Amino acid sequence: MSRSQLVPGVEIVSVPGRGLAVRTAEGEFLSVRTGDTDEDALLSRLSGTTAGEPDDELGRIVRAFENAGYLAGRPRSPRWPADRRDIRLLGDPVLTEPLAALLRALGAEPTTAAPDGTADDLSADEPAAVVWCLDGPVPDGLWGAADRLPERGIAWLRCHREGWQAYVEPLAAVAGDVTSAHVRARRLAATPAHRELAAYWSGPRTSGVPVHLTAPAAGLLAALLADDLRRWATGAPDTGELPARRRLRCVDLRTLTVAEHPVLPVPDVAQMPRKAG
Repeated sequence: MSRSQLVPGVEIVSVPGRGLAVRTAEGEFLSVRTGDTDEDALLSRLSGTTAGEPDDELGRIVRAFENAGYLAGRPRSPRWPADRRDIRLLGDPVLTEPLAALLRALGAEPTTAAPDGTADDLSADEPAAVVWCLDGPVPDGLWGAADRLPERGIAWLRCHREGWQAYVEPLAAVAGDVTSAHVRARRLAATPAHRELAAYWSGPRTSGVPVHLTAPAAGLLAALLADDLRRWATGAPDTGELPARRRLRCVDLRTLTVAEHPVLPVPDVAQMPRKAG
């Protein structure tokens, strides 16, 4: 048996008078029945410091950890594929700058367009993905052209702020994924204040002291976007309860708490049939 290590987020603790317990990646504690197995040998094995073939009883327990999904294979970090490194960033620098820094650290090659750039600026080239970040509401029609990017094989991700709430929309990678128009339609359908919300989006809006994104808030939004892009680029599996491409996240910028909501594409409306005769 090769060297075995616990996957990230899984840990073992020795509980006085009760033996060993596993803390899972979800934060739950499970008791470990070691029988006559030497606990130090087990801990040495699961920490990755011991290699070689274990005895039968130790091997049985290690296999139980493996079957439960608590053991890692060969440690590896999926590299950002070369054909998906070209990421185009549009929008407000307060968000695009920290996002660009995170993407470079992960292996991507982001380029930032002018703050007043539009999706039409992409007609001459074909980046792997486009991310549009707005420090404010989305004006009517601004993202209409960008919603068609997945039809050209370009991944499309976006976020925007409405007062103290920011919205991170799901990444759209292929035709039929959730677009910004779908999100707007779903949000209008989900609130009794749909007229007020539509008026808020259309403007004008009267406000007093403006909301300023703090560095931690901007960093959180950038981290959420960067993680979505990394998972799309490397094919890493989803980890939350909702699929990443069917998940709308609302971030409270005062408390930095994140709420997730399911969101589905909106089917095209069929034309009314013509009356006979």
